Amino acid sequence: MAYLHAKFRLPVLLVVVCRNGPTASWAAGPFESRVGTWATQVTRPFVLGPDNVPEITDESLVAREPALAAFSAIVHSESQNAPAILGMVARGMRSFDKTTAKYWCEWLEVGLENTPVQETWRELEKMVATYFPGRGTLFEETYLEGKAEGIAEGKAEGKAEGKAEGKAEGKAESILSVLAKRGIDIPQATRDRIATCTDLDTLTLWFDRSLTAADAEELFAGE
Repeated sequence: MAYLHAKFRLPVLLVVVCRNGPTASWAAGPFESRVGTWATQVTRPFVLGPDNVPEITDESLVAREPALAAFSAIVHSESQNAPAILGMVARGMRSFDKTTAKYWCEWLEVGLENTPVQETWRELEKMVATYFPGRGTLFEETYLEGKAEGIAEGKAEGKAEGKAEGKAEGKAESILSVLAKRGIDIPQATRDRIATCTDLDTLTLWFDRSLTAADAEELFAGE
């Protein structure tokens, strides 16, 4: 946290998302690091849990506050109202443009990982390209299946090559979309470098960096 404060010159807030009340109460801390009687650091997380995040009951709220709606669906994913909340969120997202809708849909799917209602949400998602390559979301599976169908009549070698190109293209689009969504300026040379890269490991590394990079050049640090 000290590193983030020094790097960005902004206050740092540790946010913890919990799906049940007892865990949320524990996660609120405070947590102290001590050397003898000296407290070297005290951490007080900002906890989002079932007791302080309301359930979504109005789909118009989803359009106004998509982040709140997504967090609400996650923290209430173990309640009996979870399917109804997800349905409300899905209907509210219909008012979004395609880029915004597919971002929040996948963001929520990743957040619902290992919950009983993740499959319920996957059924509500629309078929669009992926923002989280490598996570096996419904969008990613659909995108890759479409690429495979497009080369179905080619030779086996051509199929493999075409599928690899599809994966690379999808990851490159994801990187550019995340940077744009975060308001990061993308010079044309940088855009071309990302769009023409075909190495999946390199693209995955760049994607991971795009989530926190202060500028586009940080994607290529150490290269």
